Amino acid sequence: MAEKTEVALDRAQVKKAVQALQAFLKTKATGDSLFLDETQQISLLFTLWKVPKRAQTIRIPLPHGQRTDTDEVCLFTRDEPKMTSEQTQRFYKKLLEEKGVKNISEIIPYKVLKTEYKPYEAKRRLLGNFDLFLSDARIRRLLPSHIGKHFYQRKKEPLSVNLQSKHLARDIQRVIQGTSMKVTNKGCCCMARVAHSGMTADEVTENIQAAVQTIAAKLRTKGPVMKLIHIKSQTSVALPIYTSDLSDLTELEKKRTPKDKGATPKKRDKAKKNKEDKKQTDTPAEGKEEAAKEDEEEEEEIPQLVPIETPSKKPKLEKPSKKKQLEKAPKPAAGKKGKQAQNKPTKKTGKTDSKVKRKVPKVK
Repeated sequence: MAEKTEVALDRAQVKKAVQALQAFLKTKATGDSLFLDETQQISLLFTLWKVPKRAQTIRIPLPHGQRTDTDEVCLFTRDEPKMTSEQTQRFYKKLLEEKGVKNISEIIPYKVLKTEYKPYEAKRRLLGNFDLFLSDARIRRLLPSHIGKHFYQRKKEPLSVNLQSKHLARDIQRVIQGTSMKVTNKGCCCMARVAHSGMTADEVTENIQAAVQTIAAKLRTKGPVMKLIHIKSQTSVALPIYTSDLSDLTELEKKRTPKDKGATPKKRDKAKKNKEDKKQTDTPAEGKEEAAKEDEEEEEEIPQLVPIETPSKKPKLEKPSKKKQLEKAPKPAAGKKGKQAQNKPTKKTGKTDSKVKRKVPKVK
């Protein structure tokens, strides 16, 4: 595990990259920005060797706070029994003052969140008013259905805090001044905010080193983890601070089998030679049978792409001729012929013989 968790960062190289980034941000601020005191986020961009199998969220404690004093923090609390919403807000304000917590800007009970922030516009306004959201651990699982998807798209979902902790001030300070990183199973790149442009170069460097070692230790992957690490701001280019050795690549290749999709051509050639050697050592009958099986497997591994024929118009059904219809039609019975012949309409009247009244001569 020691080989996996350790990432050898060159502190001098990291500090040079930080100084170059800070110099760029100063020129950018004096040239384009209207507010000279405006700070920008500094983030780390990680490129991993493999796409993780499971998604996870990593909490990263930092030695120096990466948030400014002007950042607004909101806390969601549970509804205290036998108390109104206003009484609940007063109760938790008093609790935070007693514990020495001073970074919370506003407290919103769960009942207020459900009623006053139910409309879509209210949720968007709440999202824009605060930089960080904290939540009581007792109601954390109830929040996703009330805050909406925009909190998660903007990566501002509430972070859980145990308000019953004996060291509440220390725990809240770690969460606020620390950071977190989301690792998804849909790609090999992830990003974490570690500093801001108002910090010194040494403070940013120490935060970077602490964040890299924590992430490397907590990632749920086997073998070498980090491939590339870059440092960047919101408006700058990504500057490289770490590149893994080729030894990591060889370790990954050893773990792969020749049948894997990512196998190298050299390994495939070795596998073919081993198969040929086995054929020669076996008896002729067994060799032929194994060769046939292996040929079938190779054919199955490389499927041929055949274009799918689109069906043309439906074939027209030929109508049978009148002669065939007459031949197929059932012939009438002999007894019925006479009745049909009698009931045939006459040429003159158009009526059948049975309905025509025959005139009988009167006898004088």
